[in-house]
Amino acid sequence: MAYWVKIVYDRREYIINFERVNAFCYENNGRVTFWLPDSAIPIVINPQQNLEDYHKILEYLEKVAGFEVENAHWVKIIYERNEYVINLNCISSFCQEGNGRITFWLPDGTIPIIINPVSNPESYGKILDYVKKTTGYSFS
Repeated sequence: MAYWVKIVYDRREYIINFERVNAFCYENNGRVTFWLPDSAIPIVINPQQNLEDYHKILEYLEKVAGFEVENAHWVKIIYERNEYVINLNCISSFCQEGNGRITFWLPDGTIPIIINPVSNPESYGKILDYVKKTTGYSFS
């Protein structure tokens, strides 16, 4: 089921199906960034400038974060002091380096997410569990 929201950003109006947005980034300064589906265009919503749309995003994130919703597996991951809420079912590849770090790329963005097992063990475990449960493969 579609979850359509009207957002005003950069003097433009967007009508976006949030069910098609695959990742959101909640930054320490309070801004929320997400990438438009099928493009690498980021939308950055600042609560001081656009409180109404900011609340629309938070409401949606509360609905999906940590739950399996309509074939989606949403997880919260802390990366570079920001909190990402990502639909892992939309990630097409995971790479483990020799030092154990796991890298994956956000679907509609150009940002690689690199998870270190030492500095971020909780997020690292979530990724390993997801890969094992979903693909049947595990990293050595």
